[in-house]
Amino acid sequence: MRAALMYAAGDVRVEAVADPTLERPTDAIVRVVRACVCGSDLHPYHSMPASPVGRQMGHEFLGVIEQTGSRVATVETGDLVLASFSSQDNSCEFCCAGVQTSCSHPESGLFSAAQAELVRVPLADGTLYPLPADADAALLASLLTLADVYGTGYHAAKMANVSAGDTVAVIGDGAVGLLAVLSARQLGAERIILMGRHRARTDLGLKYGATDVVPERGEKGVAAVRELTRGGAHKVLEAVGHRPAYDQAVGVVRAGGVISRVGVPQYDEASVGFASLFGRNITLTGGLAPVRAYVDELLPLVLDGSVDPGQVFDSTVALDEVPAAYRAMNDRSVLKALIAF
Repeated sequence: MRAALMYAAGDVRVEAVADPTLERPTDAIVRVVRACVCGSDLHPYHSMPASPVGRQMGHEFLGVIEQTGSRVATVETGDLVLASFSSQDNSCEFCCAGVQTSCSHPESGLFSAAQAELVRVPLADGTLYPLPADADAALLASLLTLADVYGTGYHAAKMANVSAGDTVAVIGDGAVGLLAVLSARQLGAERIILMGRHRARTDLGLKYGATDVVPERGEKGVAAVRELTRGGAHKVLEAVGHRPAYDQAVGVVRAGGVISRVGVPQYDEASVGFASLFGRNITLTGGLAPVRAYVDELLPLVLDGSVDPGQVFDSTVALDEVPAAYRAMNDRSVLKALIAF
């Protein structure tokens, strides 16, 4: 089969690799129908040390099951399935508590091989979610967002306990940030301030429910939000993952408010002391999104057309065009690239 591999920062290639095979009776092999490039894939694209062995990339996909192990019971060959970006048994104490990304099963873990024609899925019964066989092909892009970005944006809003009447600030105009806007609107936020400076993206944010756009960053951005809100936002959803975005979140949250972080953090230290959080009674929450926990809630909205999260895909490429898709997302000419097989 063919797959996208990263060899170093900025070096992505599509090459022939061995087909995956069933390794355990709980595995399934899925032929990928749709995959994509994630904003988090750009972190290693900026920093990965050179290696003679390529690293397969990609963690978001949906496809059709080609083969199942002898102990797989809930899905079968021919099913159209969605995979959350981490594998889980969906039955351990953590999965049952709704934090499937902390699954205790030894075979659980994050995917990193989905930008490929075939994927081996461990713990298929817990990881794969069967979709309607007659799902409209026009919905595939929106269905794919349930594998990560829509569920992650929703996680940001849920962990912040966004509710009716809230003023919410969303930091970041990438796909997760835009779908955090959509999620905050779904949960009843009255005012949603999107902090981003890319016009095409913030225009989509307005379509998803943002009421204001603040393009400034740093101290100017903080001042603008605090002036708009007369003291700061009740809830702040940070969808970037870099330290300046965290500092901006601390700056724009109101006393007694909540910061919910879902951007994959590219830093290990940040201010959590008396002046920044403790003395102002700020709650810091968020984390790696257990998107599997939200599929039952969000899938019907996608299927009936109530929401259209697939609009975050503004480019569609074939597998051989994936290196160009990375370049385009890196230079911000593309928001999120969909890979169609």
